[in-house]
Amino acid sequence: MPIDTTGIMGVLRAISDLHISYAENRAMVAELKPTDPDDWLIVAGDIGELTADIEWALALLRERFARVIWVPGNHELWTVKQETSPLRGVRRYESLVEMCRRLDVITPEDPYPVWTGAGGPVRIAPLFLLYDYTFLAPGATTREESLEKAYAAGIVCTDEFFLHPDPYPTRQDWCAARVAATELRLSEVTGPGSPPLVLVNHWPLVRSPTEVMTHQEFAQWCGTVRTADWHTRFDVRAVVYGHLHIPRRTVHDGVPFEEVSLGYPREWRRFGLRDDLARQIWPRPRDITEGAAA
Repeated sequence: MPIDTTGIMGVLRAISDLHISYAENRAMVAELKPTDPDDWLIVAGDIGELTADIEWALALLRERFARVIWVPGNHELWTVKQETSPLRGVRRYESLVEMCRRLDVITPEDPYPVWTGAGGPVRIAPLFLLYDYTFLAPGATTREESLEKAYAAGIVCTDEFFLHPDPYPTRQDWCAARVAATELRLSEVTGPGSPPLVLVNHWPLVRSPTEVMTHQEFAQWCGTVRTADWHTRFDVRAVVYGHLHIPRRTVHDGVPFEEVSLGYPREWRRFGLRDDLARQIWPRPRDITEGAAA
C-alpha cells in the first residue's frame, strides 16, 4: 500500500548521473521540479563534463528547490578538449566548488547541513572520496594486475585519460587524502546529542552494489575498501550514491543504500524510467508512517 504523505511539508530528494550532454537527459532536467517548495535536492554527481553545463543545471535546480546539495562525480572532474577552462585535478574541483558557492549550492567543502523537516533532524554529509583501485578485478591480487586484466578485456574507464589528479601523483593518492580528511570530519560531527547522518558520495561506499555489474573489471573505478565500515562505524541512517547506472535500493547491515542515477539514454530506454526520478530519501517511509500515527 502506498505511504500517505498528505501534510508532510517538504522532503529530501536525490538524483545523480544526469549526463546532460545528451539532449534527452537535458530536457528531463529542465522539467525536474519539487513536489513541495520546501523540498531539498541532492545531486550526487555526473551532471556533465563542461563547466557551463554543470552551472546551467545547478542554477536551474537551485531556483526550484529550497536547498541543493552537490557532490562531484568523475565526469565533472574530467578535463576534455571541449572545455573552455584548462584546469585539472584539485584546481578544477576547487573551481567547481567556487561556482557552487556563487549559486548557493552546498558542496563537500561546506558545513554539513541539518535537515529539520519531517523525520528530522538528520545531518546531510556530502562527500568527495574518489577511488583507489582496491575493488580488484576477479582473480587479481594487486592494482597492477587488476588494471592489466581490465585493459586485456577492453573494459577501461575513461577517467584514465581525462581525470587528472594534479598535484597528487596518482588518483589513489588523491583518494587517500580525501578519505583521511573526510573521516576526521565525520568523527567530529558524530557523538552523543548529534543528529544521525545521511552520507552522500558519487561512488558507492561498499563493494557489494558493484557485484551485479556485467563487467566486473570496471569495479576498480567504483570506490575504495577504506570506507567499507563507515555506514556502521558512524551513526548513518541512509547512504546515497550513483555512478553505477543501476538505480535501486539495497540494505547493508540494516542501512539503506540508494543508487539514484538517471544514466545514459540508451540505458533508461532499455530498462525504463523510474516514476520518482528525484527519489525521496528522507523521511523514510517508516518515519512518515510513525508521524502519521502520532
